[in-house]
Amino acid sequence: MYGFLARAAAERAGLISMTAFATLRQNELEDILEKTQAEVAVIPAVFRGFDYLAMYQELMTRFPSLRKIYLFDDTVPDGAPAGTESLTQVAQQHLTRIDSAALDARRFDPFFDVALLTTTSGTTGLPKLVEWPLAPRVCTSKGRIDLWELTRDDVTMAIAPHAGGAAGTLTYFAAPLCGAKTVMLEDFKPELALQMMEREKVTAIGVVPTHLVRMLEQNVEQYDLSSLRFIRSAGGYLSPQLAQEAEARFGAVITSDLGTQDKGSVSGCRVSDPGELRRLTVGQMLPGNQVRLIGPEGNEVPPNEPGVLWFRGPHSPAGYYRDPAMTAEVFDADGWCTTEDVVKFDQGCLWILGRQKDVIIRGGQNIYPAEVEGMMNEHPSVAAVAVVAYADAEYGERACAFVVLRNGCTLTLDGLKEFLATKRMAKFKWPERLEFTDQMPTVGDSGKVDKKALRSRLVDAPQAA
Repeated sequence: MYGFLARAAAERAGLISMTAFATLRQNELEDILEKTQAEVAVIPAVFRGFDYLAMYQELMTRFPSLRKIYLFDDTVPDGAPAGTESLTQVAQQHLTRIDSAALDARRFDPFFDVALLTTTSGTTGLPKLVEWPLAPRVCTSKGRIDLWELTRDDVTMAIAPHAGGAAGTLTYFAAPLCGAKTVMLEDFKPELALQMMEREKVTAIGVVPTHLVRMLEQNVEQYDLSSLRFIRSAGGYLSPQLAQEAEARFGAVITSDLGTQDKGSVSGCRVSDPGELRRLTVGQMLPGNQVRLIGPEGNEVPPNEPGVLWFRGPHSPAGYYRDPAMTAEVFDADGWCTTEDVVKFDQGCLWILGRQKDVIIRGGQNIYPAEVEGMMNEHPSVAAVAVVAYADAEYGERACAFVVLRNGCTLTLDGLKEFLATKRMAKFKWPERLEFTDQMPTVGDSGKVDKKALRSRLVDAPQAA
């Protein structure tokens, strides 16, 4: 909650803010401080058993720009570095001395001033810093309010971190614009999330698919969730089967969309869309966005054919912070950029087939992992699945399926092939290797499956059946 309010306060005071995910450590923070020369850190002294104050105390010795620490705690521990204060105490001292005129003079220009920085959750290297004026964030939020039919009567809840897209647009940007209430979940535990949804009569939640899986492992039916209206899922692939189960057990509709931290928001489903479109697509293009689907030869593909998604519009950031060279690598001179998703455009909606870099080329034939994962998610033994490529001397690449099994279930490669045969899927798309994992590796707090980490497990590893 304090992080949410601190972020809002910085925006009101005309201070550029960046919400760092709790998983970041010295290596990433040093790079961020080097780029931003940040002057103030707002942190808990200890969170999830980790001493953040000690880490930032060390960072202060190495980065002179960092001169002030505000703690979410009511007291300052002994031994804290000079310049450390309790944010709650300072706020109480100054609540009656707010100079509105001074704040108005510091107001950000919504189009030309950088107001917010976000970090990417890329699977390689250090997080990149993305610069956002307020206008594209407000533009996207208004588009989402329309798609979600959000009103002041709604109660939104951040189950995913509010700094990210899955819950951030819903709770930090959209809810205040229409006067809806926001509920914060400090640390995700499925039972606690369900209890809070019942107690606060929540109408909308923002999650990544992993949160849904964990909550559906609980006895959802014992909670009164009759107030819940829709579930906004983002940050990773949500299988149609998981979406259907969530809708049935939560008694709410699933709405999915497409967007990235560093390239902006692309599309979204309406809560009133038919179930098939909500569960199988990422919806229609947001107002003002233009789209192109580009084939292997660099030309636009015919209707209903798969292509790599390129788009431009008013829902994108300004670029990478203080890095025009990197910005030019992502956005061309006319503002076009690619999400690197392979998609098709049908029934007015975007259908995701997979990531361009994740497409598996087996003997010259393309395998789109999302298609195979969607089929495999229907298997009664499969709780979660990710399909990745592994090198092969004969075909170049073959498909390997990493599977999280449901409790008490088993699965063999032969059994999987028999199952896919009943689905009438082309045989060349079937996984030819099967690996089991207790849980999928994810990219930071994003909830996205880290397919690079899965592929690295296959290098020089003995093949399992």
